Amino acid sequence: MNVKTLRQENRIIFDALSGSRAYGTNTPESDTDLKGVFVHSAECFYGFDPPIQVNDTDDVTYYELGRFFELLLKNNPTALELLASPDDCIRLRHPLLSEIRPEQFLSRLCEQAFAGYAMTQVKKARGLNKKISNPQPEKRRDAREFCHILNGQGSTPLTEWLNATGFAETNCGLINAPHAPDVYALFHDPAAHYRGIFKSEDASELRCSSVAREAEPAAWLIYNRQAFARHCREHTQYWEWVEKRNPARYADTTSHDQNYDGKNIMHTFRLLAMAEEIATKKHLIVRRPPEHVEFLLSIRRGEHTYKDLLTRAEDQIHKIADLYKKSDLPDAPDRDAVEALLIRLRTNLYKASP
Repeated sequence: MNVKTLRQENRIIFDALSGSRAYGTNTPESDTDLKGVFVHSAECFYGFDPPIQVNDTDDVTYYELGRFFELLLKNNPTALELLASPDDCIRLRHPLLSEIRPEQFLSRLCEQAFAGYAMTQVKKARGLNKKISNPQPEKRRDAREFCHILNGQGSTPLTEWLNATGFAETNCGLINAPHAPDVYALFHDPAAHYRGIFKSEDASELRCSSVAREAEPAAWLIYNRQAFARHCREHTQYWEWVEKRNPARYADTTSHDQNYDGKNIMHTFRLLAMAEEIATKKHLIVRRPPEHVEFLLSIRRGEHTYKDLLTRAEDQIHKIADLYKKSDLPDAPDRDAVEALLIRLRTNLYKASP
């Protein structure tokens, strides 16, 4: 099933422009996002596994009526914003849907749904900032770079030590130091046929050899295994991100010197403002006021430092937590009332168009 089929069968009962065009933060380069609600035919609904959501692309999403109500019951921001779409964004609305209003669903759950989600965006922004500010080399660093030879009160990189002594890695042997994880006694003897320090050039594990009991260590080696594992993880994550990142979005991010995703942070502050308005006004304002739009767009343009924005977001999150503690919003929407409304709507919709 796709959106084209839903349109052909007249199954869409709510259709609206969403995203930046609904918020008032759109630019000439903005995509056209569409979201809406559909209802299955009775035959499909009563059959096996009727689809609860249809996506043609990431920018086009339609929810089945029951799924839409489930999201509203959880105070899901996307569903609430769709229900509260500005009039100039609504392309189609079935008359029966006039019974549904955002105020019927607003509750204390909005704190986590809006502000909690905003906090995840802050964490995401931190991760992106780290990737942009700390690019990884194309080739992963060698495990040898994480091996050092203990030397008095300090240490010397393994490769540097081998070069200084003239020892060949293949003529070296290791044994584990008792009670000292990742510390090894290193022996050198071309005639002893030791197994070397690593199995291969790109190996990540050291390997030990059989060493005569009377042999004396040439040095003591320490392997920073945790640092190497962390490097491998960050290297993989970075290049997976490079492969999957949206080129246009990345160009927008790096168009200023702040090294943060302006669009991501902009939506963080939009969500925080909406969470605060719900707590204080018990009202959902999707189309942002002009002064707030200007602030949001200034974030996207990179006119604020990353550090200042994170500090401001965290301060606002603490403020919102206090507001919800004092708010007289219900703990959650009235599930029985919501279910009764859903049943009535579906019944009337099937009467009108089975």
